[in-house]
Order: sequence, then C-alpha cells, then structure tokens
Amino acid sequence: MMSDQVTGLILAGGRGSRMGGVDKGLERFQGEPMAVRAMVRLMPQVGDVVINANRNIGVYDSFGVTVLMDAIEGYQGPLAGMLAGLSYAETPYLQAVPCDVPNFPMDLVQRLLQAAVQENAALAMPVTVEPDGRRQTHPVFLLMRADVHDSLLQYVTKGGRKIDQWTKTLDALEVEFPDSQAFFNVNTLDELQELESRR
Repeated sequence: MMSDQVTGLILAGGRGSRMGGVDKGLERFQGEPMAVRAMVRLMPQVGDVVINANRNIGVYDSFGVTVLMDAIEGYQGPLAGMLAGLSYAETPYLQAVPCDVPNFPMDLVQRLLQAAVQENAALAMPVTVEPDGRRQTHPVFLLMRADVHDSLLQYVTKGGRKIDQWTKTLDALEVEFPDSQAFFNVNTLDELQELESRR
C-alpha cells in the first residue's frame, strides 16, 4: 500500500481561541507559516495534500493546494474539517494532521497505513507513552478509510463534536510511536516561542 493511496488533510480551520483568535496556520514557525511547514512535512508521505481553512482563504489558496472549508458551519471543530476532507478525497484513505504540531513524524502515514491495512482497521491513530507511563492518544492525527464518511456525517449531524467519542464507535486502532515530543501542539504564542527556542 503506497502513499498515493492517501490524501493528506491539514486542519487549519479552528478559531485559535487559546491564541487570542489568531489564524494558527498562518502563525510563523522557523520563518514560515505553520500550515506551510505541515505541508512540507506531509507532502512526501501522501499522494495529494489539501488544507481545511475557514478564513483568510486567499492566503491559503496562495500555497498552491486545494482549500476546503468546513462541511458544517460555525467552527464545529476538527471533525467538520475531516468530514470536508472525506467528501473531497478520491483515495482509499485520508490522513488528517493539525496545523499546530510543527514536528510531527516523517513516517507518520507509513506507520499508520501499514498497521491499518494489516489489521483491516477503518481508523488508526498514534499513541505515545508519556514519561509518567501514561498512554496518550493523538486523535487529530487520524488516518481514516474513505468508507467512514457516512458514519462521521451521521455523528456530526446529530451534534457530535468529540473525535474520541466517534473513533470509539469504529474501534480505532492505536499505533505506538516512540517520540511524544513529536506530537507537541502549540496552543499559545508562548508555546510557539518555546518550541522555536528548542532547536
């Protein structure tokens, strides 16, 4: 199963409320917008990349990839972006990544896809073991088989918004990744600066 079986979806459609309402995907990390950094990391791993955004559409358009707005109105969270991605994708799989995790693994798709195909799983997500031994899932990095579209549509139409709640109904596969720091997500401008200073 090769990378061309997967469409990559960058989720940049949020309100950025914990960052004072800024458009997170356009905040700069190491000199480039975070959405562009996500594109650069994701492109070698998939056949096609699209961005989910709900404002500054012209700017996202200028990045040279297809821009999808949420399938449902009113900033309903990542699932609305995933639904838009599933409606658009013509590949057997869709891989979602958030725009605010600048260092996600370069073998993310390969590992999730391999496990999903092997186990015939409709959904697969990374899990890391934290320093305190706790297992931490990262459901925004969801690999989805295209045929989950109707299940997700039904869930959000009924008002469902929590990724975890929906993935449990389809028995999502958890795939262990070694580096929990790779999944560090930036919620505040302070965290963005802190991550910048780590290099």
